[in-house]
Amino acid sequence: MASEAEFLKGYDPGAYPAVAVTVDVVALTIRDGELCVLLVERAEHPFAGRRALPGGFVRGEGLDDAALRELQEETALGKVHLEQLRTYGDPGRDPRMRVFSVAYLAFAPGLPEPRAGSDAAGAAWVPVEQATGLAFDHDTILADGLDRARSKLEYTPLATAFVGDEFTIGELRQVYASVWGEELHAGNFHRKVLSVPGFVESTGATTARGGERGGPRAKLYRAGDAQLLHPALLRPAREDGVR
Repeated sequence: MASEAEFLKGYDPGAYPAVAVTVDVVALTIRDGELCVLLVERAEHPFAGRRALPGGFVRGEGLDDAALRELQEETALGKVHLEQLRTYGDPGRDPRMRVFSVAYLAFAPGLPEPRAGSDAAGAAWVPVEQATGLAFDHDTILADGLDRARSKLEYTPLATAFVGDEFTIGELRQVYASVWGEELHAGNFHRKVLSVPGFVESTGATTARGGERGGPRAKLYRAGDAQLLHPALLRPAREDGVR
């Protein structure tokens, strides 16, 4: 069997273009009823002073470890659950060289206040409606991350993680409205939630005070045992498209 040295015989590094790999993180949470994204202020060129998603170059490590390291170095956010979103590689996305970026999504409740680390001039949670004009192609990456997060609420019971152990359907609806970015019809939403087996289950109790608009006390629910929602709770625009 040929050795590695024999395989590399005649290899000319200069014959191949220089490329690099980075990671970027779309971190989303709900703060004060608004869907927010974690952004940093770039401390170095290119795009010094511009807002961007946390991220940076991969070192001698795996992609997942690189994403966690960059998130901690730039925002001091700590360890969070990440899932790969997609890879971006348009030739002009980085003015320095050809750079491929593997993007990750973190979407969870209770994410703490960030602190700017050594690689960023600032870090903050920003309402997604205000997160525009980002460095590199981060507007596109953020849009893809938002679409993934919004889809997760359609097909999984993730929304129940953003409310208390016991909650009303109205409180659950506000989670969906914040993430989807649109108001939802209370009656239609209530009916759809209760039509999904295992999504929520009644506690048999009610709120201490009247429900929305001073009505009767609202029933309390807890998360059910469903791992996937079937039928799915489609966003109104998507629901209209499949009719």
